[in-house]
Amino acid sequence: MILIEAERISKEYPGVKALDNVSISLEQGEVHAIVGENGAGKSTFLNILSGIIPYGSFEGRIRVLNKEVRFHTSKEAELGGISIIHQEPALVEEFTAAENIFLGSEFSEGGVIRGTEMIYKTRELLKQYDFKINAEEKTANLGMGEQQMVEIAKALRKESMVLILDEPTSALTETEVNQLFAIIRSLKEKGKGILYISHRLNEVFEISDRITILRDGKYIGTKLTKEWSREDQIGRAHVCT
Repeated sequence: MILIEAERISKEYPGVKALDNVSISLEQGEVHAIVGENGAGKSTFLNILSGIIPYGSFEGRIRVLNKEVRFHTSKEAELGGISIIHQEPALVEEFTAAENIFLGSEFSEGGVIRGTEMIYKTRELLKQYDFKINAEEKTANLGMGEQQMVEIAKALRKESMVLILDEPTSALTETEVNQLFAIIRSLKEKGKGILYISHRLNEVFEISDRITILRDGKYIGTKLTKEWSREDQIGRAHVCT
């Protein structure tokens, strides 16, 4: 099943064509890596899919579960099942993991936040995906890998079916990368779709099912990961090992 499909996406800025007729799809239970050197158009493409760049400011169309969507904000994209997790976690450090996960959607009654219920629901969510995080721990006390898990948990709490991971391992240790990959594999098994952006070639080959290459805003090609040679990958995308 195709979760999301972008068709003939083009985006221009003054004097620059950031994307030129790019089409990419993401299937259920798939990790689809998008690679390319800086300036290839990866960030622009992700920002269009996640509603950060609003409908009407680019050409082309996006379909979710075969229905055309027109996202004007990231909030609309989230309601449509698309969440983006940026390189730097956007968490409130003085809040607990549970408070961050439910930020903006707190349980309350008579103006009083029902913190105990949020903690309980957070524990259920973390247990479901085997996240090793204390729901009551302040985010400031969590490592970068654990903060990434909180961001992913936020997206899962919103019932996102597509998660966009933008350079998620750039600040992680090797142990944290392995933990993240275990989570990604678990998400795949549960039918989520992952768009994965990274300059780290070894990681891309380890975790992805398909790879799409962009260069200078143009679509170069998509293949199953096993069908790409590393020489082709490096030569066409200038990604790092």
